[in-house]
Amino acid sequence: MRPPAPPEPPPARRVKVIERLRRLPVRAKLLALVLLPLALVLPLLGLLLGIWGNVAFDRLLVTKVQSDLAVARGYFERLLEEVGDSATTVADSHALHRALESGSAAAMQALLQDYKRREELDFIVLRDAAGRLIDSDAGIAAAERAPAPRGAAPGGGSATLSILAPDDPVLRDPALQARIAVPLIPTRNAAPTARLREDRALVVLAHAPVLDDAGQVVAQVQAGVLLNRNLGFIDHLNAIVYPAGALPFGSQGTATLFLGDVRISTNVRLFGGASAGRAIGTRVSQAVRDAVLGRGSTWLGSAFVVDDWYVSAYQPLLDGAGRRIGMLYVGFLERPFTWVKAGTLAAIGLLFFVVMLAAAQLSLRGARSIFRPIELMAQTMQRVGAGEPQARVGALGSGDEIGQLAGHLDHLLDAVDENTRALQRWNAELDARVAQRTRDLEAAQQQLLRSEKMAAVGQLTASIAHEVNNPIAVIQGNLDLVRELLEPAAAQTVRGELALIDEQIERMRLIVTQVLQFARPGEYAGYVEEVDIGPLLDGCMVLVAHLLSSARIEVERDLRARRRPWINRNELQQVLVNLLVNALHAMNQGGRLRLGSRDLDDGRVEIAVADTGPGLGPELLAELFKPFVTRKKDGTGLGLWISRSIVERYGGELLACDRDDFARGAVFTLRLRAEGGGGGAVG
Repeated sequence: MRPPAPPEPPPARRVKVIERLRRLPVRAKLLALVLLPLALVLPLLGLLLGIWGNVAFDRLLVTKVQSDLAVARGYFERLLEEVGDSATTVADSHALHRALESGSAAAMQALLQDYKRREELDFIVLRDAAGRLIDSDAGIAAAERAPAPRGAAPGGGSATLSILAPDDPVLRDPALQARIAVPLIPTRNAAPTARLREDRALVVLAHAPVLDDAGQVVAQVQAGVLLNRNLGFIDHLNAIVYPAGALPFGSQGTATLFLGDVRISTNVRLFGGASAGRAIGTRVSQAVRDAVLGRGSTWLGSAFVVDDWYVSAYQPLLDGAGRRIGMLYVGFLERPFTWVKAGTLAAIGLLFFVVMLAAAQLSLRGARSIFRPIELMAQTMQRVGAGEPQARVGALGSGDEIGQLAGHLDHLLDAVDENTRALQRWNAELDARVAQRTRDLEAAQQQLLRSEKMAAVGQLTASIAHEVNNPIAVIQGNLDLVRELLEPAAAQTVRGELALIDEQIERMRLIVTQVLQFARPGEYAGYVEEVDIGPLLDGCMVLVAHLLSSARIEVERDLRARRRPWINRNELQQVLVNLLVNALHAMNQGGRLRLGSRDLDDGRVEIAVADTGPGLGPELLAELFKPFVTRKKDGTGLGLWISRSIVERYGGELLACDRDDFARGAVFTLRLRAEGGGGGAVG
């Protein structure tokens, strides 16, 4: 016999499994894809939802009992305030002062008993300023003296928790003595102890001074409430925290006061249900005792109370010295909520199971609606491959992706035609973009040409200005020499002619300076300031007054600008005078000149000069701001070009257009930057 073949390595097995999965028909793959998520994901989702619901439900219960503890703590602090107020009331009463003055023990005892009933206290004790007993509501022997109880520091009606011994004079009332001793009852989960009973008394003790007319302390009032077996207080607290109908599902709310770890006042029932007595004398579990009394923390959560589990909240109680002497507890029975939680989770699980079955049924039906179209498309492709180009899948009546895929397969030729049209459309769009880019390039070339022309003109004007400056300097020098060589009489005779020559030389120097300013604006920029438009236009009108006087021109003003442009005053005046002169020349037969200004929304100032001349026209508008462009016979064509350069140097713009209202003519608009905003001074 041949020896058995060695087993294939795991990678080879995995390759074979993957290859078999790839060869599975679409029907099997779809069923696996549909049913596997239902069989795995839905149960996992249900499990996660159950875990989350359990945690959320427990947190909700803890939040509920935490709020219940806050209500109970508020009521307990209110008790402390009421006892303190009662002590203050007794200490401040006029009847007490009269009883002290009378010195009658019987009258004092009757008065204290009356106040005890009225203020709903368990005891009232009167001490002198040194802390020795004077009298109490239960009476006291005249020779009996005792120091003030520990933890009851003098204060204006303040109340604190205190632990008193059973033989303390304030507890001599037999009714109080019967409530103090609490026999300990063995309790499950409690800490081990050798004690058999709790003999101490937990009291709310208030201390208030009795003052005479001079404000001196003549006595002290001690009033308090005994919390041991104080069933009325604990039942009232429980009714406040858990009123009727506050807890659903038959749960019961409970409240307890602890002295140490012993229940001294509670409405928790002893082992046996509602018919049993109260669980006074039972003890708290050791886990709660260590957390609350040992570490001073608040316990929130599930805890074993006497004989059942409760959603519980424990908070430490402190005496006047800050020592942990007891606990305040509220809670409600956990079992009803546990049953509700279990029922809810079971219902959710059943719902998920039903949903899983329904989803599986629907998925199988949906999978069958997918098998058929895929098989038809596969058959169609086989027929086309076999030489039947007219084979088509046909209408499937399905609007999903598979139906759309079958439709795309049937309309492949139509798609080719549509793609061809799309290519033609894209070609047209490309041509349009190329044309737009060509226009942008031409505009850029025009801007470059303009810049080159400006640079060339600037160099030319700078050269001319430099050459003119030399003869001006020679003329000025020779003129000064002539003044020195002439006799005084002769100089007096030609003084007017010499002054005229000085004026013309200065005029020539100003012209040269302006030319250099145009050629090199950075070196000859003028002083920049905020310019008031109104006075500046008045000055410009004075400079062109000789032109206005020779023509029948009406001037209209509409100056509404409040801002002041930030520019050199002389250069702005030069620009405005140039615009005014051009407008007046355009109206040589008369007309209407309109001057306007306004504040723009973008923070700039707009100045408009409008005339009623023949207008500019499209051809002139296209070339208007280029150098040497003019339609005046004696013009140089540099005025508007220079004006626009000046305005742009200060961040503004100069625009021109024909009027679009009922009148003919042209409008030149200046838009200038305003730094000050409202026209104030620049600081």
